[in-house]
Amino acid sequence: MTDLERIRHSCAHVLATAILKIWPEAQFAAGPPVENGFYYDVELPHRITPEDFARIEEEMKREVKANHIFERVEVSRDEAVALAERGELAALGPRGEASKFKLDIVTNIPDGEVITLYRNGEFTDLCAGPHVMRTGNIGAFKLTHVASAYYKGDENNPQLQRIYGTAFKNKTEMQAYFDMLEEAKKRDHRKLGRELELFCFDDDVGPGLPLWLPRGTVLIEELEKLAKETEFAAGYVRVRTPHLARENLYLTSGHLPYYAESMFPPMELKPEGEGLSCDRYYLKAMNCPHHHKLFGAVQRSYRDLPLRLAEYGTCYRYEQSGELFGLMRVRSMQMNDAHIYCTEEQFEEEFRAVNEMYLKYFAIFGIDRYQMRFSTHDPAKLGQKFVDQSELWLKTEDMVRGVLQRSGINFVEVPNEAAFYGPKIDVQVWSAIGREFTIATNQVDFAVPKKFGLVYKDRDNTEKTPLCIHRAPLGTHERFIGFLIEHYAGNFPLWLAPDQVRVITIGEDQALVDYAKEIHRELRHHEVRAELDLSNDPVKAKIADAEKMKVHTMLVIGNRDLEAGAVSLRVHGKGNLGSKPKAEAVAEIFAAISERRP
Repeated sequence: MTDLERIRHSCAHVLATAILKIWPEAQFAAGPPVENGFYYDVELPHRITPEDFARIEEEMKREVKANHIFERVEVSRDEAVALAERGELAALGPRGEASKFKLDIVTNIPDGEVITLYRNGEFTDLCAGPHVMRTGNIGAFKLTHVASAYYKGDENNPQLQRIYGTAFKNKTEMQAYFDMLEEAKKRDHRKLGRELELFCFDDDVGPGLPLWLPRGTVLIEELEKLAKETEFAAGYVRVRTPHLARENLYLTSGHLPYYAESMFPPMELKPEGEGLSCDRYYLKAMNCPHHHKLFGAVQRSYRDLPLRLAEYGTCYRYEQSGELFGLMRVRSMQMNDAHIYCTEEQFEEEFRAVNEMYLKYFAIFGIDRYQMRFSTHDPAKLGQKFVDQSELWLKTEDMVRGVLQRSGINFVEVPNEAAFYGPKIDVQVWSAIGREFTIATNQVDFAVPKKFGLVYKDRDNTEKTPLCIHRAPLGTHERFIGFLIEHYAGNFPLWLAPDQVRVITIGEDQALVDYAKEIHRELRHHEVRAELDLSNDPVKAKIADAEKMKVHTMLVIGNRDLEAGAVSLRVHGKGNLGSKPKAEAVAEIFAAISERRP
């Protein structure tokens, strides 16, 4: 755990201590640190509401002020069970009924695993830790909200109250966090997506299946254009694959049965004829098996490698309804996918080039803060969670680690989170207001190509299996556009903006209208997304309407501009930038778009 996670984990114990002092009958389940805070699940006849928070927080402050030591105690399984049966776990002492959730947890701890308790003051809890040294080390904290949650996430179990809070080292850091949350509300991609008419969802279409309106489709097409240009320059070739496939494809890849819960249920097609079994098809949840088939469709030589197959492939994943969240968690997604088939000798250069592509995109989108999470395997779980090929795991992990180190990439190493077929990198980025997003994944696959029988003829005329790099620098349209909406607060750079330019007239003089139309035609001729506002509305109303829709550039034209062959330039968020010669203003627009200026 990080230092901040220790603080938050300890604060969860202080929360439980405070609740017990107010409601001694409370029964507790789990209380972990989570992203941005902590929670504790509690069963309690009293329904806790935000109105109770001040009272609970006052009790928590007393526990922090008492500066109790967090004492770690190892116990046997029998001792832990006895404590739970006497009601002494997640409690202030013995009580009339057992600590039922802790008793269940204790009995499910694997044999041989160390069992520990943590005590702070009167409170004792079953906990693996770690914690801060004393309750006084917790710093600043605040309870945030209450939700309902089934014990262990199973709807057949009791429904508990989940009390959420957050904690920081000091009040300054906590205030900065809440200021960020307020700004995040204004930037929420769901809110801005609706206001700017970018995308929508419809019950008749289905949850988690976004519909892209014309303005949102502009974002998709600009991102695809960027990706295709970048990938063409890097030697990729484009392919197309269908949206579904037979069951056998995913059995070969290993996604079935291990990934079945994340896939839509199969379609069963009954073939014509007697005694024939049903043909089962699945909606495509990933592109890689299809790309493996494309590699295998043609005889390959070492001269063909590296082979870089790219596709903006549409995938479908059955996310649980409770996990769906705007564009960030959807059931239909368009992925900036590619698979690079290469030799071991080519791996370092190919992996380095992929990382450089990420850095190029970060510069284009003004992403200053990022981190790559390098996920490795756990040797104890070979053959279970990870492909049972120890030597290849160590070899490919060393290769990836070496590339990251030699490239000077900012990364952290995380054990036990690799893909089942090889090490992976999850790309974390932070938006302009400091909100963290996971936008893409980079994976090394040394196992699945062999399952598909993929081979190439090497220089010595022997058949060898290629390594495969799975990469998606722009992630999915859905998640990446959700990030961009919040990153830019809807104020997209000119090249990306759905409404790039609006030509606005002051007055209805025919010569003025003709001049505006001439500028509009020139912009449209060069494929600038330009609109023309010749309405009778006052110019202030026209500008206000353009600002509301976050039109990037406004060319306001009055009689003085007509006489001078000029335009009055306004940029969203910057206001009036004054008069410029028409040719200069138009040339500047063309340059900003073609160069994809931030």
